Amino acid sequence: MTLYQELAAEVAGLIESGVLRPGEKIPSVRATCARRGLSQSTVLQAYHHLEDRGLIEARPRSGYVVSGWGRGLPREPATAGAPRASTQVEVADLVFELLEAGRGLRLVRLGSAFPSPLLFPLPRLAQLSGQLARKLDPWATVTDLPPGSWELRRQIARRYLLAGVQVAPEDIVITSGAMEALNLCLQAVTEPGDTVAVESPAFYGALQALQRRGLRALEVPAQPRDGVDLDALERLLDQHPVKACWFMTSFQNPMGGSVPDQGKRRLVAMLAARGIPLIEDDVYAELYFAGEPPRPAKAYDRDGLVLHCGSFAKCLAPGYRIGWAAPGRYARQLTRLKFSASISSNVLAQEVLARYLGEGGYEHHLRRLRHALQAQQNQMLRAVGEYFPPGTRVSRPRGGYFLWAELPPQVDTLELHRRALEHGIGSAPGPMFSARGPAGFGNCLRLNYGHPWSDEIETAVRTLGQLATEQA
Repeated sequence: MTLYQELAAEVAGLIESGVLRPGEKIPSVRATCARRGLSQSTVLQAYHHLEDRGLIEARPRSGYVVSGWGRGLPREPATAGAPRASTQVEVADLVFELLEAGRGLRLVRLGSAFPSPLLFPLPRLAQLSGQLARKLDPWATVTDLPPGSWELRRQIARRYLLAGVQVAPEDIVITSGAMEALNLCLQAVTEPGDTVAVESPAFYGALQALQRRGLRALEVPAQPRDGVDLDALERLLDQHPVKACWFMTSFQNPMGGSVPDQGKRRLVAMLAARGIPLIEDDVYAELYFAGEPPRPAKAYDRDGLVLHCGSFAKCLAPGYRIGWAAPGRYARQLTRLKFSASISSNVLAQEVLARYLGEGGYEHHLRRLRHALQAQQNQMLRAVGEYFPPGTRVSRPRGGYFLWAELPPQVDTLELHRRALEHGIGSAPGPMFSARGPAGFGNCLRLNYGHPWSDEIETAVRTLGQLATEQA
């Protein structure tokens, strides 16, 4: 971390632990400079960062005080429950029904799976695309077959190093988005009829993939802060013939939880002792709000059993459909599966992203993106606390762009979704994230805060809260 990030993280920790309470003054800029030996610009940068997060506020002639914005926010959801037996997945029809219901409509997309495209450097990528298209080696269209562009794989390997993971470019396979990477990994380690452990609630794309391949889902309870419940997982592994696990270890979709570093170490060791592969869906890893980047479970893999998957769609280039897998001992197999599935990913898009990463502007873009997402999360939390019915609980992830809201038991979020569409509001009801479809998470929904806050979004959250309150 930089000096200002260290200071900001220290003060934020004091606020979150309750040592510094709302309304209390924090040390002045001058006092902090003297005590820490920091420049005034460094301390101001840290305090401005905390202001943007909504943790402190400046008051005339009083300096900086702890903000009171967090008072009255809903509590976090409880750990999600899950059935103790594996289940046949029955969610695809429901997911498609819900997604198609809002297609073509002009909606405030509170249930969208994507952040705003306005947060990404698309003009610069378009400029690079034009430049490189004119210079592209014609032979690249037939030589850059799987595993993909060498230069892009080299740049991805460099990103792994920043997270403390050594992955050689030769061990990376470029894919058409993370979903292709994840599906190929699933194909590499399972056969129809096998049981795969997933979080509960789970990313609906994972559930669809299991259903399409004829696999059974063993749902493992997830926690809103620490991700998959490892104690529950260990018990379930002793009771069921699990062939593979598919987990999001950082900023899990939809709850937002992240498995701590020690938990990731334990997870990898637990699975390695049983010879069970882990498909690690890590597409949100770059979207952390403070401190060091989260280390993937891949960092603790010594047996090649972690198949790590990432993507540029959520952090740099939505629509370019470029992802990758670092599949450990399955690299050769995955390269062949990629060739059989789609031969190659878009060659020009690979070159554009490789060039952008090599220019050195990626970190600057990520800092701005993280800054925007954190400010938008604060706005969404405030609005949910203000407008949703009493008894609502909501997660508070430290990265990504999703909140998981648990409403009072009598609220039916499928019905809420239908009524919200009539008001031009999209939502993502909880049953989309359960292998049991309509039978799971009926009073929960996922909220997307990945769009710049506006009066339109404020009104939509207020309306959604009012509709939920009518059911409560």
